[in-house]
Amino acid sequence: MEIASRAMRITTDYLVLGSGIAGLTFALRAAEHGEVAIVTKRGRADSATNWAQGGISAVLDPTDTFEAHVNDTLATGAGLSKPDIVEICVRDAPDRIRDLIAIGTAFSKTRDGHPSGFDLGREGGHSARRVIHAGDITGREVERALLQAAEANPRIRFFEQHMAVDLITLSKFGGPDVCVGAYVLEKQTGQVHTFLGRATVLATGGAGKVYLYTSNPDVAAGDGIAMAYRAGAEIANMEFYQFHPTVLYHPQARSFLISEALRGEGGVLRLEDGTAFMKKHHPMGDLAPRDVVARAIDFEMKRTGEDCVWLDMTHHSADFLRQRFPNIYAECIRWGIDMGEKPIPVVPAAHYQCGGVTTDAVGRTSIPGLYAIGETACTGLHGANRLASNSLLEGLVFGRRCADFLLGAMEREEFPQVPDWDAGQAAPSDEAVVVTHNWDEIRRLMWNYVGIVRTTRRLERAQRRIALLQEEIREYYWKHLVTQDMLELRNIATVAELIVACALSRKESRGLHYTTDFPATDPAQSRDTVVKRGVTAHLRHP
Repeated sequence: MEIASRAMRITTDYLVLGSGIAGLTFALRAAEHGEVAIVTKRGRADSATNWAQGGISAVLDPTDTFEAHVNDTLATGAGLSKPDIVEICVRDAPDRIRDLIAIGTAFSKTRDGHPSGFDLGREGGHSARRVIHAGDITGREVERALLQAAEANPRIRFFEQHMAVDLITLSKFGGPDVCVGAYVLEKQTGQVHTFLGRATVLATGGAGKVYLYTSNPDVAAGDGIAMAYRAGAEIANMEFYQFHPTVLYHPQARSFLISEALRGEGGVLRLEDGTAFMKKHHPMGDLAPRDVVARAIDFEMKRTGEDCVWLDMTHHSADFLRQRFPNIYAECIRWGIDMGEKPIPVVPAAHYQCGGVTTDAVGRTSIPGLYAIGETACTGLHGANRLASNSLLEGLVFGRRCADFLLGAMEREEFPQVPDWDAGQAAPSDEAVVVTHNWDEIRRLMWNYVGIVRTTRRLERAQRRIALLQEEIREYYWKHLVTQDMLELRNIATVAELIVACALSRKESRGLHYTTDFPATDPAQSRDTVVKRGVTAHLRHP
């Protein structure tokens, strides 16, 4: 890896934006044949992966089958999951789990002599126990093992506290439509550097911060999708934003996730008077898919006027709860809730983005040289709704597949001559309140108008307001030197625009997209919603 003086121009074989499970899995494999630069806008462990609790779905039980996992995924995807992609992901899963074990990931072992050797959990939408986990901090353990392996690899270099501003495509400078890298802000100095890569890989995660209430970390601002859209890449299915049904309801702990694995261990959702309500909403009751559970909770809260519902785990002993869910148990105790003695107050919150940058089975986007993996990508695995614990799996499988593809396909040509970043007449900002105000307004209107249950009128109102806000943001962007806060505001505004545009184009209810104006599912609309810069969002023709 060549780094010029003052690190103004950095060249590498593989430029990876993001340091979660997808980016690190890609980097470890790609580093076997080239040099990797990983750009991450906070610390290297700051990713949604690090927050994941439940686990990774994989067929590891000899009584389970690939066919069952495929069928569960397709059923949950509400007719939009791509069967060939689902098949690839499910069949690759056991090998990818073995890869994690090989680098030292410590998954929870069985306590009852299970033939897999591991304590496999069950979550909503699954017909069998197939969720391998590390207690209730699976993501943290996986991130630890991947980072440890990456840090020991001399071909991988991290650029922490660096944030991509925009992708570099040669078409901007009169050349072909190919991505060759990204302009990257170094937060400590305020400089914007030129990173060039023979392959540029978006692994920036999701966009939960576009909503007021989310289970996501602060880094989840939709950066990869927004940059890809501005560069001209195709984006799909942004209307399908998954709301996790159960986030701890507490004013100081509103982002703390209460894992679906609790319902997998018999947890029951109740109203304040103790009434269990999920059976009347779905035959699977409390183990129904997440979209059903989130809508049911939203319905019951609106019907009763209650601020939350209650997840009851009191049928288990305190010893079991401490052993199976040590992190959740401790966090609840921290807020004065003993889950062995009384139910946990919970509400839904934005959790996972099923849409994203469209890719094929090896991560290729519609722009040559640009790849997308993990939550940033729309592979076709999740369709209109993600099956529980298929998210970390997607990052593992397609991070590896993308790297394997590039090992045999990447051309080692000279790096192109592109201009360095030009700040023009931009000056430091003296109006930071514009950023904070617009950030808050976007998140509130997305929560109120583009949430779990939608109407055409609310979507149109959101669309008009977002358009006005974007005018203000563009004016501010060109007048002032870039900062992380400004860039994140710009990105969440773009993601909000895409979610609303896709939602308006789908005249039905399907999976995570539920509108009271079109409450039925229309078989004729079993198609992806696609949008591209300059092209109105539309359902792709068969």
